[in-house]
Amino acid sequence: MTVNQILSSKGNEVYSIVSTITVYDAIKVMGEKNIGAVLVIEDSVLKGVLSERDYARKIVLKDKSSKKTLVHEIMTTNIITVKPTDKLEYCMELMTTKRVRHLPVVENNIVMGIISIGDVVIAIIEIQKDTIKHLESYISGSNA
Repeated sequence: MTVNQILSSKGNEVYSIVSTITVYDAIKVMGEKNIGAVLVIEDSVLKGVLSERDYARKIVLKDKSSKKTLVHEIMTTNIITVKPTDKLEYCMELMTTKRVRHLPVVENNIVMGIISIGDVVIAIIEIQKDTIKHLESYISGSNA
């Protein structure tokens, strides 16, 4: 399975913010959209990612004010991305080794979507269900 197949099933809607808004306003967007990370895009260029983890570690634990801190002060700028043609296994490896929960999907410097660890887990479960169904069919000799 590829990243593009995940985006086809979940959709490729991308929520983004600019780096000059407050962290508080960014967290409000994340809450309204029920997402764990938001992309920071300016002039159609991916500049960073702001996640709940960034907020917890760089605002809450450092006793900073989310209403006074701007997104560019705490966003992750070393962005790990994937392509639509990348395989699910590669994404799992990236997420595990780089310890990230969200991967922006980029092709020709254009953001095509974003996948989360949850999206990857759901896709794996579906693949395993299909495999089990085929094996059961093979074992029982049916053509289902």
